[in-house]
Amino acid sequence: MGALSQSRNEVWGFVPRQNLLSFSLVTMLFLIWGIPNNMNDILIKQFMKSFELSRTQAGLIQSAFYMGYFFLAVPSGLIMKKYSYKVGLIAGLLLFALGCCLFWPAAVAGKYGLFLFALFVIASGLTFLETGANIFIVELGESQSAERRLNFSQAFNPIGAVLGVLIGTIFILSGIEHDPLKIAAMKLSGEYQHYLQQETMRVVTPYLVLAAFAVLWSIFLMFTKFPKGRDELKEENAVKANSRELLKYPHFYKGVISQFFYCGAQTCTWSFFIQYVQDYTGQPEKIAGYFLTGTLAAFGVGRFSATYIMRYVSPGKLMGIYGFVNVGLVAIAILIPGFIGVWAIFFTSFFMSLMYPTNFALSIRNLGNNAKIGGSIMVMAIVGGAFFPPAMGLIAESTKSMAIAMVIPLICYLYIAYYALRGSKIPGELIEEVAASAKILPTH
Repeated sequence: MGALSQSRNEVWGFVPRQNLLSFSLVTMLFLIWGIPNNMNDILIKQFMKSFELSRTQAGLIQSAFYMGYFFLAVPSGLIMKKYSYKVGLIAGLLLFALGCCLFWPAAVAGKYGLFLFALFVIASGLTFLETGANIFIVELGESQSAERRLNFSQAFNPIGAVLGVLIGTIFILSGIEHDPLKIAAMKLSGEYQHYLQQETMRVVTPYLVLAAFAVLWSIFLMFTKFPKGRDELKEENAVKANSRELLKYPHFYKGVISQFFYCGAQTCTWSFFIQYVQDYTGQPEKIAGYFLTGTLAAFGVGRFSATYIMRYVSPGKLMGIYGFVNVGLVAIAILIPGFIGVWAIFFTSFFMSLMYPTNFALSIRNLGNNAKIGGSIMVMAIVGGAFFPPAMGLIAESTKSMAIAMVIPLICYLYIAYYALRGSKIPGELIEEVAASAKILPTH
């Protein structure tokens, strides 16, 4: 099969027509993993109630989840390098299904630790999906349209995110929130433990349904023929990949740091958004859950619109502008907590929407046959989502202010803006940029 990058018969200007089926099936995976990723935001609120957790303890939900990405990112890349993207994606779906099924025994046992293990297994499966799907989409067609292609596929991720929060809000959150006096009365009557068990069991059914869907989609992939990406075609005719060579690419390792900060900012924002809404507006958990659903919808709109805007504005420049906008919005949320702060955080989702796929595509440019291992390391950077939430919870507890704790995403966006505008440049691009600037200088 000839190199995919040579194909001129493209749909929408960035997808090779002959690979539309495989592109569509893999793009659907972005939606699929968005569901469990954002159900974590509901689990944090639910488990704070059913297991009587502090905010710091509840932050461990994200830590257990994203540690799965950290430990499995490189192994998943190596497996796909040895076999294929298809094998890796199927393995990821089955591992994801296994983790979802583990929610049942964890709920029956009523052990928070077992839930954390189940979340680790789920994330391990999603690591295969994210590593394989992101690189596959980037390498599927012309390199010049990689950012647009990945932003389009990633635009389906917030659809899954909205579904995840809606499912969690409707089927997991009961809307029953007892005040301290009622809780004390229930403890005296012996009803409280039964109430907590009922709240814990509410998480089981949604996750079993997810497991069934993951198995079904893995069957679809088994019977679909996958093309080889540009990186795989290069591997057939080139020397073996060497991960140490990645240190020669500043735009890559700076991109890993940027992705670490982005995942931290996103996870912190969504994990504690419900709590921020309740702390500063007094809304019940169901209403706060719908606010979270709304901000994720804004995230989806941002992804689709960014794909279009990139026809006219370079991806790096657009990400830099959006990064600085979010610095301003988070600053408002810190300084003016309340409904103004809530809406400021709400709109950060629109502007953060393009950051993950654009950062990913910018970082693995020109890596050649090191693309798979480079992509694996980029997925490892998702561990930022494990590191920052407990720290944010600790700040919120020590200062007794969710607003002050928002300083963490503010710092993250500052670095992201730097990377987008300067750190992502490769030497040739910097030379061209200086030359272009020189041309517009006035002459005397």
